[in-house]
Amino acid sequence: MGQSFRDLVVWQRSIELTVAIYKLTSRFPDSERFGLTSQLRRAAVSVASNIAEGYGRGTRGEYLQFLGQSRGSNSEVETQLVIAKALGFGSKQELEAGKKCATRWDGCLARR
Repeated sequence: MGQSFRDLVVWQRSIELTVAIYKLTSRFPDSERFGLTSQLRRAAVSVASNIAEGYGRGTRGEYLQFLGQSRGSNSEVETQLVIAKALGFGSKQELEAGKKCATRWDGCLARR
């Protein structure tokens, strides 16, 4: 592995996912500030955070455990994007960008 979690492609893609989610949710209705906006943002941030935390742990087993938590958070993001689309939140382009980032992230992890 590299010298830092920042060297991991999966972590880099999770940062792209988080940025896409923040851009998307910035256009959600104010009434969703403590609802779907908060849920999506927390789940997206959790993806990258768990990768970094797991990488910083002492064993491969702990690292893999945190990757599993990241994968779960990514699944939350994917589910919440479906809900956002069904509710008509965000533009089609922004929703697709979020979905693409989530799919790229998951595909990157599947190759591990």
